[in-house]
Amino acid sequence: MWDYDAEAAPSLMDVVHDGKKIPVVVAISKPGLMFFLDRDTGKSVYPVEERPVPQSDVPGEETWPTQPFPVKPAPVARLGMKHDEIFTGESEHEKFCRDLVASIGGIHNEGPYTPYSSREFRIIFPGQQGGPNYGGVSVDPKLGYVFVNARNVAGLGRLDKTPDGDQVAYRRFSPLGQGSFYARFWDPANQLPCQQPPWAELTAVNANTGDIAWRVPLGTSEELEAKGIHNTGAFGQGGSIATAGGLVFIAGTIDKRFRAFDSRTGKIVWEAKLDAEGR
Repeated sequence: MWDYDAEAAPSLMDVVHDGKKIPVVVAISKPGLMFFLDRDTGKSVYPVEERPVPQSDVPGEETWPTQPFPVKPAPVARLGMKHDEIFTGESEHEKFCRDLVASIGGIHNEGPYTPYSSREFRIIFPGQQGGPNYGGVSVDPKLGYVFVNARNVAGLGRLDKTPDGDQVAYRRFSPLGQGSFYARFWDPANQLPCQQPPWAELTAVNANTGDIAWRVPLGTSEELEAKGIHNTGAFGQGGSIATAGGLVFIAGTIDKRFRAFDSRTGKIVWEAKLDAEGR
């Protein structure tokens, strides 16, 4: 329904929780939720709740009434949007976004796992590219930190009935005219999303406590930088590399930069321009 396949390879580390060292699998995928699972038992180190989620209105389609949410850590990607979160701050892009929202009849999002609808255009966070994607996570075993790159780009569409004889009964339709399945809530001409930044973030999770240690925008838009809007975050899906020297290296953004962050604080300590987008 959302293309939320578990595409990222799991990572292994040890977690010290309640005074006990636990070998865990770190599982992360497109919905932006991170799970720490005991490698011996499969049980989550932190509580997991089955929470009610919005249900499909598409004829013939049934969605499960709940989805699992870890109590810790907090989501590493945006999971929803309200009308007052439309982009502001640069007139041309703001106009595009407001016109787009007006054309689809407003912001229709019911929170995590909002399904696409046959009645209205829906804005889905995360979109089909995630949150996190195949880049997965990197780990600093000394700090006990897990680092993940997540983008905040929504899917956009409505499910329309197909003609008789089609292979499927409904297909996703976009108001932007650039196809259906891959339609996103952004300006396709410059890939600038239509909600408030940050549009991508690098996040460090303290595996021993389940808390977010730090979270910083990852990437920027040269177009908006020139107009005084800084550190918006930039679309991309590559993963990071954590070193024993206390650095996290990452490219993985469409702004063609390669960066190094301080593992403990998230402060950027080095940046270089690349000839092409890095993965």
